[in-house]
Amino acid sequence: VCIHRVRSCSSIRFIKSKYVCVFDKSALKFSHQQRLFRTSAVSCGQIVQFKLSDIGEGITEVTVKEWYIKEGDSVSQFDSICEVQSDKASVTITSRYDGVIRKLHYSIDDIAFVGKPLVDIEIDASKGVSPEEDVVETPPMSHEEHTHQEIKGHKTLATPAVRRLAMENNIKLSEIVGTGKDNRILKEDILNYLAKQTGAILPPSPKAEIVPPLRKTEAVPAAPKDKTHKIPVPLSRPIAFSGKDKTEPVTGFQKAMVKTMSAALKIPHFGYSDEIDLTELVQLREELKPLAEIRGVKLSFMPFFIKAASLGLLQYPILNASLDENCQNVTYKASHNIGVAMDTEQGLIVPNVKNVQVCSVFDIAVELNRLQSLGSAGQLGTSDLTGGTFTLSNIGTIGGTYAKPVILPPEVAIGALGKIQVLPRFNGKGEVFKAQIMNVSWSADHRIIDGATMARFSNLWKSYLENPASMLLDLK
Repeated sequence: VCIHRVRSCSSIRFIKSKYVCVFDKSALKFSHQQRLFRTSAVSCGQIVQFKLSDIGEGITEVTVKEWYIKEGDSVSQFDSICEVQSDKASVTITSRYDGVIRKLHYSIDDIAFVGKPLVDIEIDASKGVSPEEDVVETPPMSHEEHTHQEIKGHKTLATPAVRRLAMENNIKLSEIVGTGKDNRILKEDILNYLAKQTGAILPPSPKAEIVPPLRKTEAVPAAPKDKTHKIPVPLSRPIAFSGKDKTEPVTGFQKAMVKTMSAALKIPHFGYSDEIDLTELVQLREELKPLAEIRGVKLSFMPFFIKAASLGLLQYPILNASLDENCQNVTYKASHNIGVAMDTEQGLIVPNVKNVQVCSVFDIAVELNRLQSLGSAGQLGTSDLTGGTFTLSNIGTIGGTYAKPVILPPEVAIGALGKIQVLPRFNGKGEVFKAQIMNVSWSADHRIIDGATMARFSNLWKSYLENPASMLLDLK
């Protein structure tokens, strides 16, 4: 007897008679209450269609970039199945079942759609998986509830025990930088992450106590040492002259940039530029750098720029707002989620530091260190890349003094920071001195922000940076 499918109701019916070779009706007894079941002609297992779940952020389709399994492979729960890429980030899809892969529904570079089957997995029917799972659409899951998909730039390396520990504590592996071999995430990495989430601000260190400031005689001189002029280095990629035009599809982060910038250029931009004398801030940072390093944190200028911007946004909340599509309502954001544009191998990404209004300069430095580590490893999560309310773009790390930044909808303002240069300036006595000068270029949505407001905000931000001690009066 070879039966492909049997459906039992009030009478016995055969769906496809060609699958019946020899059958004795009296040999089978069925009750009227028997439920629908499915099986395979070659296996006693149950085939379940594992569908691509809702990734969030309105994403409906992704590109399959890499398969980590092939047909016939055995998989366990939380094993990586494939890597897909949306127009926002790369996502590693992991299995929800223990079983054997029977079919891959897509090839490399194919477009996969949310809610459609990704792979067919043969599971043990005795495990009690509901048969409706292979015919009913997988319900969308929120980002917090989604434990089987993690934002990543490569395959996750972690043992099942570590994955289980992360799932039980509702931790996204995408937010953890592994310290094991080949960036493998260890149990200690999960425990350290939990310790930080539960209130530990400083990394474990026997010297985590507050260290007294350096004496004036030990202070680093204000003027930095002369650095050799940096010569741009050509890309190491070999240049191939094929003589033929090449057409490639727009995918990944480049596709996201196309959509975002197309929407951004519908906004009437207003530009404003100024120069900032950072002489005092340069000296202050040099004095604080050793203290931050003792705490295990690299202190750059950006935490000061971000905190000064947040203090300015408290006075001019219109710059931390959003305008609806019909231009009828303005929403003033309570949180200062300040984005920082980063140049990565995957393209331009803009993660943001959350709730800057309640963070210290050191807190911001810690978060920036985390975002930069994840960004360089291609492991930034969706939560890191979304929810921004204001943006600063530091073009000075590459070069240049002025820029014309483009607003990132739904935000209404953005600033571009140039490189810091040693230039001659006059002091109050008319004497020439070496000044640390940085140029800033602002862009604002001219539909709700006028030039005077932008200029006043810039002047306040400038005053905090030129006189960093003045920030103490307003720090919370």
